[in-house]
Amino acid sequence: MVGSRGRFVWYELNTTDVAAATSFYTKVMRWGVWDASVPGRPYVLFSDGKAPVSGLAPLSDDAKNIGVRPSWVGYVGVDDVDATAERIKRLGGAVHILPTNVADISRFSVFADPQTARLALLKWLQPGQERPPDPDARGRVGWHELLATDLKEAWGFYCDLFGWQRDDAGDGDTDGYLLFSAGGETIGGMFTKPTTLPDPFWLYIFNVDDIDAAGERVKIGGGQILDGPLEVPGGSWVVRSADPQGAIFALEGRRRRTAIGYFERVGSWASTGAQSRRWSW
Repeated sequence: MVGSRGRFVWYELNTTDVAAATSFYTKVMRWGVWDASVPGRPYVLFSDGKAPVSGLAPLSDDAKNIGVRPSWVGYVGVDDVDATAERIKRLGGAVHILPTNVADISRFSVFADPQTARLALLKWLQPGQERPPDPDARGRVGWHELLATDLKEAWGFYCDLFGWQRDDAGDGDTDGYLLFSAGGETIGGMFTKPTTLPDPFWLYIFNVDDIDAAGERVKIGGGQILDGPLEVPGGSWVVRSADPQGAIFALEGRRRRTAIGYFERVGSWASTGAQSRRWSW
């Protein structure tokens, strides 16, 4: 069994409207909902029908006070949350939530990298919980992208922190798109964001069966299609979206119709070799 060290193991949406966000994502993603709230702390678990796939929590007042907006946060598995949090500070990052236990389930910490992109650390406390989710399953995150202020500096930080490796098939241009892997599996890419985007951030791309139908559900639910569809290697298509509260996410799936439908085709990614996956923005 593949371990969770250095891999994304959990995803959580922090939002300003728990009820509205719950309604939106259950319709768009076809997720089920489990109420995991405790007194004074609302919490929702989204399920693919078999197991939890992500969580939803209200954006805290402390987070709002430092300018955090509704957003998805990925959790990366580590062996020692406390030691990794200290290393983040030494590498120039900022720890926003100190290492904390969630009952006897996990220990976590939320941080920002030196360029202010938010991410989190997690260690499961019970044996058997460390198995990474299937990145190809419907409703799961299949790809992770960092839109950095400076790609070279961002890569140095994450390489030191998590031991991520540069994908040998990726292109060597540090001004381009860098593919990275954990445990021998390519799990995402990063690039220097356009100057039109004010803040660096991590983008999570969720798998869907039909990209046209899922995109239509985004619009019906009050969200926005920000970009796409863009064709990616392997014959699937991606759209970048925002939920009604402003959290940015993306969807990836096949097209079952030949017509573009309500989408405007704005471009495509390369389709040969190890291919860059990059937004036109």
